[in-house]
Amino acid sequence: MSEGAHLLNSEQIILKVMNMKKKLAVLLMTFLFWATNMFAQTAIDSLINAKVSPLADMVEQTVQYPIYMQFFGMEEAVAFPIVLLILILGGLGFSLYFLFPNIRWFGTAVSVVRGKYDYVNEEKEGLPPVEGEVSAFQALSTALSATVGLGNIAGIAIAISVGGPGATFWMIVAGFLGMASKFTECTLGVRFREIDKNGKVYGGPLYYLRKGLREKGFAKLGLGFAWVYAWIMIFASLTAGSMFQINQATEQVVPIISNLMGIQSNSIGFFFGLTIAIIVAIVIIGGIKRIGKVAETVVPLMVGIYVVAGLFILIANYDQLVPAFQTIAQEAFSPTAVQGGILGIMVVGFTRAAFSNEAGLGSAAFAHSAVRTRYAASEGMVALLEPFIDTIVVCTMTALVIIVTDTECQAGSGIQCTSEAFESVLPNFSLILGVAALLFAFSTMLAWSYYGLQAWKYLFGRQLLTENIYKMLFCIFIVLGAASSLGAVRRLADSMMLALVIPNMLGLVFLAPLVKEEVQKYLKAIRQES
Repeated sequence: MSEGAHLLNSEQIILKVMNMKKKLAVLLMTFLFWATNMFAQTAIDSLINAKVSPLADMVEQTVQYPIYMQFFGMEEAVAFPIVLLILILGGLGFSLYFLFPNIRWFGTAVSVVRGKYDYVNEEKEGLPPVEGEVSAFQALSTALSATVGLGNIAGIAIAISVGGPGATFWMIVAGFLGMASKFTECTLGVRFREIDKNGKVYGGPLYYLRKGLREKGFAKLGLGFAWVYAWIMIFASLTAGSMFQINQATEQVVPIISNLMGIQSNSIGFFFGLTIAIIVAIVIIGGIKRIGKVAETVVPLMVGIYVVAGLFILIANYDQLVPAFQTIAQEAFSPTAVQGGILGIMVVGFTRAAFSNEAGLGSAAFAHSAVRTRYAASEGMVALLEPFIDTIVVCTMTALVIIVTDTECQAGSGIQCTSEAFESVLPNFSLILGVAALLFAFSTMLAWSYYGLQAWKYLFGRQLLTENIYKMLFCIFIVLGAASSLGAVRRLADSMMLALVIPNMLGLVFLAPLVKEEVQKYLKAIRQES
């Protein structure tokens, strides 16, 4: 056989294989759509909860394994999840180790986002090239789109319903300590990122755990931590980042649509989820660049809508602000506020803060790793702004709105309680909150789809087919989440997110000295170029 014929046959084989892949992909998508539709129209709640509940119980008991604490004067011991202790001690330890970066470099962080120090990234002879895919503001917006979300609307209401107004104080404390954790993990995310020949960035805990711990002489430990983290991140993205987000948005938006259209809400949940899934698919197919562009538009818009409404209510009730702060401070240290007293309130506050700002989970490092910069510490400083915006500003504002309007949050209530608080001053605000909730959920899903995709590609390779399989799965989970109540999935999502803390925070302890090196490089560059 001639060489030309051989090449021709090879090309034909390749084309046939590609066509087969396309046909298989279409058949798979058709089957999955049919199966999803069938499940959505039948007893999907019972089906999913029955299958997931045993797994949720096991994961919850494992991840949130408690130690029991009992201080002098307490009638009984309080269960304190070990994973929360890791978060708290980690945030406190990094705050002390870096001499409170949450205070010292706050102004520098704002200046970096504003572009004041862009000149240190200019191309100069003798310096390595500037690599990355997005700007500092886009990276911050993408990470904020994952953290400033329904946790700020529903999470704070849950915290108040369980732990009283005093839980707000401990959420603020957790946010303050979380600034140091975010600074640490996002600096490492940029330092150990990988960039392929096409300029695509691969970063986050998967890489700084594997490469960083290897550099410190713990190669096997790093491989193990990265592998465990990748699997947890995939499950967390599909549950907490997809199903939970659309489920909460559906609870707020679908009743409004059903009232306007005069049809039963349970008949349109599936189609609402399908619509959102299609929109999400269109965006995430474009990768981090498109996600960053959408995030830099959507995040300021959604935060603006919510904050303006909140400030309007607080201004209208300005005479109640001082009493509200007094109530928060008094009940934060009230031994009778909830079961377990002060320690019980701390557990509630720190738990909700973990889901709100994600500090210590390592998730934000995926987004920040893609930034265009030469100096890793610059992005670490930008990242420390996230817990401040998310928890200290937005969550505190939500709590104040609930308190000054004297809204009673029933046990376990979430977005409904916040909606009632806003409605008490702004009639029909549920419509606006519905839009805000949808934007919050949408932006969070975009960011978490990127986080999960990075973990997926780490485990299964960076081929386009592999990438599209994950994106298709993510969108299917959106539809499933919209069509069901998913009580068990919510518990599983909570536990999966907290599980990320264990390999991430333990790895950060070993790698903290490397962050100091990066800080010194960046500050030296600023001084030399100024």
